[in-house]
Amino acid sequence: MAEGYVLAIDQGTTGTTILIFDAGGGLCARAYSEFTQHYPRGGWVEHDALEIWAVTRRVVDEAIGAAGIDPGALSAIGITNQRETVVLWDRRTGKPVCPAVVWQDRRTADVCDRLREAGHEDWIRAKTGLVIDPYFSGTKIAWLLDHIDGLRDRAEAGEIAFGTIDSWLVWQLTGGQAHLTDVTNASRTLLFNIAERRWDDDLLDLLRIPRAILPEVRSSSEVYGTASGLFPDRTVPVAGIAGDQQAALFGQACYAPGMAKNTYGTGSFVLMNTGTEPVFSNERLLTTIAWQLGDRPVEYALEGAIFVTGAGVQWLRDGLGLIGAAAETQDLAASVPDTGDVYFVPALVGLGAPHWDAYARGLIIGATRGTTRAHLARATLEAMAYQTRDVVEAMMRDSGVSLSELRADGGASANDVLMQFQADSLGVPVVVPAIAETTALGAAYLAGLATGVWSDQADLALQWRADRRYEPAMSAETRDRLHRRWLRAVALAKGWARDD
Repeated sequence: MAEGYVLAIDQGTTGTTILIFDAGGGLCARAYSEFTQHYPRGGWVEHDALEIWAVTRRVVDEAIGAAGIDPGALSAIGITNQRETVVLWDRRTGKPVCPAVVWQDRRTADVCDRLREAGHEDWIRAKTGLVIDPYFSGTKIAWLLDHIDGLRDRAEAGEIAFGTIDSWLVWQLTGGQAHLTDVTNASRTLLFNIAERRWDDDLLDLLRIPRAILPEVRSSSEVYGTASGLFPDRTVPVAGIAGDQQAALFGQACYAPGMAKNTYGTGSFVLMNTGTEPVFSNERLLTTIAWQLGDRPVEYALEGAIFVTGAGVQWLRDGLGLIGAAAETQDLAASVPDTGDVYFVPALVGLGAPHWDAYARGLIIGATRGTTRAHLARATLEAMAYQTRDVVEAMMRDSGVSLSELRADGGASANDVLMQFQADSLGVPVVVPAIAETTALGAAYLAGLATGVWSDQADLALQWRADRRYEPAMSAETRDRLHRRWLRAVALAKGWARDD
């Protein structure tokens, strides 16, 4: 183990977090800032990529100041990012040519319908491991090229660069010297052949996306360039990239096949390591690349993507004004013994795995005159657990592996009410690590491995420590009865936004 510090950029859906770790895996400093969410139409979600970069630069400075170190003490920078969000920018000026279209955006639902109706789903799934859904980047890129005047011609002429947020940050960090992505982010675009590990010409032709806009695909742990865009007078290497959920799997030290984690963020994402061979799902889960370390073989994961969990709490705060801060949900939920038979299906942007219904919409059912904001807060937390159970059960059917425990991370893993109900709903222990922000930790680990801060995964696994363990305390009969009523509510929410 070498000396030095590793800076992790965790560029999430609603904010950017910077964490600085020492060589022992200890957290030295943290800084965070939200940025603006834009909702120009129903089902549309956009970001300003320039604002994201400006926030990132500012929060990096704050974290370095909090750590009390010189940038020259940094051994590496790792990046983890909201996946599937599309940025298109001018190669000459480095400026975005349109708003970034966020992974939650549903504007291409009709495009996805036509692709399915044309019979493309099975062969796309065989190449990419993904289902056809607006979630993924490919149809977003195609929509932008088709709807912004002159953009397709400029893209075909090589004037435009496409990237998910990792590519955008690398471009900015390296002063425009590197246009690249890693295998984990590439595997989420609907354009990448995960077995052959290359951009796929058949997929590019189907969506009419010119190869000229695509970034180079690299491993998740290697030196990509120097952060001259942040530190012009320092040679700090940018050396690790992974999509946020793969980074969390790595940060949770889930290095053996069958190990699984759930990250409770804006959405929730359950990933199970499946080793060096992809496991294709019969349950409409995603087969995705987990990571690649340098020139070592690619490792794969099964993933269940849940679109709205923490975002449901944000909706209680910002949309309904029922709470002043997300942390209030714990005490509110604990103030009532149950939801009073109220269920909240948080299909605010449709439903992800294993339902994949872009037309589902949010539903609150079971409310009576006795329903209070405490019941709604508890129903919102319980919805996170029910959605996770739906995915975990599908994952166990696909893999044939019975889960012995679930490792939990992300902001909501600090909520004792949620974590206990999650253990109760699953019937297995839920374990929260000492460092809950494992997404950033995973990015730091990937960068540190590439630069010699850490020697290997065994070195990293020794650093993982459990902080809290929640044992199931609910009877099987009760948890199954509650879950059956949840599934009834989900069925009612499906298809609501379809035209009659």
